[in-house]
Amino acid sequence: MDVSKDLIAASATPLILAILQQQDSYGYEIIKQIKEVSNEELIWTEGMLYPVLHRLEKNGFVESYWQKSQAGRRRKYYRLQVAGERELETHMQQWELMFSILSRTIKGKAEGRASSDV
Repeated sequence: MDVSKDLIAASATPLILAILQQQDSYGYEIIKQIKEVSNEELIWTEGMLYPVLHRLEKNGFVESYWQKSQAGRRRKYYRLQVAGERELETHMQQWELMFSILSRTIKGKAEGRASSDV
């Protein structure tokens, strides 16, 4: 399924924060996790990810640090901060509200059709 760019943009912050809530991670690994958890429905590029990570870091939601990988290569890791945990909670509440409103709207429309068929 093609997911609209608007929906991808709206979900980028909570998705990245949720991944970092599980463990510190680096860019390629975050992209890989998004691909895996979406059953390959969402394929992000570095050009999509890094601007969001930089904004999250600028806003104090994540911090970055350099660390050598097991192969000896230095990687920039990102770690969720307390402010990022609060931001994730806010986003989750907003998404739950929107899902609830959308569900009630669709259900109400379906019930309206059913009662008019009687």
